[in-house]
Amino acid sequence: MAMHLLSEHFRNDHSFFRIDARVKLVFALALLAMVLSYKGFFFPLLVLFCSIACCVYIKVPARAFFLRFAEPLFIAAVIVLLKLFFSGNDVLFSISLPTSHFSLITLTGYSDGLKEGLLIACRILGAVSVLTLLGLSTPFTELIAGLAWLRFPKGFIEVLMFAYRYIFLLFEDAMVIYNSQKNRLGYASVKQGLSSFGTLAGSLTLKAFENSQNTALAMTQRGYDGSMPMLKHKPFNPPEVVVSFFLICVMGVLWQI
Repeated sequence: MAMHLLSEHFRNDHSFFRIDARVKLVFALALLAMVLSYKGFFFPLLVLFCSIACCVYIKVPARAFFLRFAEPLFIAAVIVLLKLFFSGNDVLFSISLPTSHFSLITLTGYSDGLKEGLLIACRILGAVSVLTLLGLSTPFTELIAGLAWLRFPKGFIEVLMFAYRYIFLLFEDAMVIYNSQKNRLGYASVKQGLSSFGTLAGSLTLKAFENSQNTALAMTQRGYDGSMPMLKHKPFNPPEVVVSFFLICVMGVLWQI
């Protein structure tokens, strides 16, 4: 089930799936540039709402969507807290917390720091929502071919392909180790859980290093010279290009607001 939630798409019969990957890539990159350069809250939140609506339209499982948003949400929350308590000049509130030595530590929250943190968080969530929708509606092979068409560095594409190839194998190994540890009460307490997690992380690191060496040796023996054949692109569909250009223009107008 977890492997299915991490897969590249869930349905192949919706309209988004049939759109040329190059068109979706250009549109996504344009939206990313607008989101990251916007100075307020309106546009990133608009993009986030539209992306969520599109994911609902293509019937992405809620668990899969939140799984992909878990880490960005955590990072956004940490940034908001850091900005709230360690950045700014306008005091919003101040609280005193007792410590173990019967002394008090004062935490001061700043309104301008909170605003700045929320602004960064909105940009993060808006950008991640665009990439999430792109990943859920585009097969990985077509996405890689689109990146190659956009002249992304060959080294980046090569690393991306191998990472995608082996991330699922490492995930299966991680589940085997985790279930084995769990059956032996490796997570019965916090201390045991941290120790088991350290063992799991170390085992996966060694496994990844071993896989990288085996893959490099196997490809060298098969005459790999650094070039990878990509998918042949079909001609652009004019209606897709026109609609994409129109939507970019509309989002550009909203970006100016």
